[in-house]
Amino acid sequence: MAYDDLRSLLRALERDGDLKRVKAEVDPHLEVGEIVDRVNKAGGPALLFENVKGSSMPLAMNVFGTDRRLLKALGLKSYSDISDKIGGLLKPELPQGFVGVREAFGKLGSMVHVPPKKVKSDDAPVQEVVLKGDDVDLDQLPALFTWPGDGGSFFNLGLTHTKHPETGIRNLGLYRLQRHDKRTIGMHWQIHKDSANHYQVAARRGERLPVAIAFGCPPAVTYASTAPLPGDIDEYLFAGFVQGKRIEVVDCKTVPLQVPAQAEVVIEGWLEPGEMLPEGPFGDHTGFYTPQEPFPALTIDCVTMRKRPLLQSIVVGRPPTEDGPLGRATERFFLPLLKIIVPDIVDYHLPEAGGFHNCAIVSIDKKYPKHAQKVMSAIWGAHMMSLTKLIVVVDSDCDVHDLHEVAWRALGNTDYARDLTVTEGPVDHLDHASYQQFWGGKAGIDATRKLPTEGYTRDGGWPEMVESDPETAAKVDRRWKEYGL
Repeated sequence: MAYDDLRSLLRALERDGDLKRVKAEVDPHLEVGEIVDRVNKAGGPALLFENVKGSSMPLAMNVFGTDRRLLKALGLKSYSDISDKIGGLLKPELPQGFVGVREAFGKLGSMVHVPPKKVKSDDAPVQEVVLKGDDVDLDQLPALFTWPGDGGSFFNLGLTHTKHPETGIRNLGLYRLQRHDKRTIGMHWQIHKDSANHYQVAARRGERLPVAIAFGCPPAVTYASTAPLPGDIDEYLFAGFVQGKRIEVVDCKTVPLQVPAQAEVVIEGWLEPGEMLPEGPFGDHTGFYTPQEPFPALTIDCVTMRKRPLLQSIVVGRPPTEDGPLGRATERFFLPLLKIIVPDIVDYHLPEAGGFHNCAIVSIDKKYPKHAQKVMSAIWGAHMMSLTKLIVVVDSDCDVHDLHEVAWRALGNTDYARDLTVTEGPVDHLDHASYQQFWGGKAGIDATRKLPTEGYTRDGGWPEMVESDPETAAKVDRRWKEYGL
């Protein structure tokens, strides 16, 4: 099973020699970010900074910085543990479309160990200390000023809780949070995100929106906050499914929301309609700065925490970063669900270098002319996959995770006059390359073998690939030690 809270995971990582305590004083202004980025890119351990300048709270970083640590945190041997589990729930029937995805998660809801479990405040470590009003001081929490061009200090791993003002459906999301002053947080809610919709609905109704932000949560909850779930699917349901048992939640002190009882710190407040402040710039996971824009400003009325809390954060920037394992987990976990929407898919890969959403490599068992183009259109209509800018479609015998082989297919199997599809559609809020914000150009590359029925009329048909003679290859395998190589 996954670890119930952050600190038990950190103890386990330390026993494994996969966590390093940093006792020297470190500055959250640039220094922490530089240290963490170097350690992450070197494949180094999780870090616990025990002496952060300006704060009494230890700061845990790079906790999910390798696939090994994320798998350990979630109690898994491989990412396929969850994808196989999801796939098993969907069989024998495979419902189609988004309705099918919701029906599949409905099955999860029938599992008694999945729905969150409410506990009393006395049983919630995160409410051992309660600060309200003038006692609230966000400067005591170690926010990071990571890159020289950043517009301020940010909390990068706060899990934001909201609920739809009309339906009451909650949302748990991971958004960057700029600390404006000791009681004000900037909410970077991108246009395609559910929390942004909640705020817009509340503003239209003339109501303020309750918000709670939890730090240092159980690993399964932290992962679930990053998962691209449909808006009416509860992230706590999915977290319980991943963790293998129910997530304990507790009612907040000042807002009508629930948060993880085992979190380290929670901040609570209300968003007034129209309360906006400039947010950013910020060195984002794309590897480029996102510009300053007006975003809602949250006033914090209450902070709850453990008696000796610690904070968890991440460094984002030019890939690879800690986003990598989180993105790979999503890629693998959601393959069975993507196959519900696009059943033609055999496998897919979202390269980290593309920020996961910029490029999708998809393999199919090609059956008819322009099958690849049909799959492209389906992907561009599939929930958050609609933001994909480049789709490369290859045959099922191509390993989509081997970028060398994918490049060989894409560069050699393509007639760009016929096999390149160019269109326009929505792009990620953070995309800097589109000539206008929120929408731009997209391309699809058909790198599959071409059929005579789709216009390939050259004598001899599509050529065979060059491969070794199987008998000779087996002979060389047997004699390899004799060659002295």
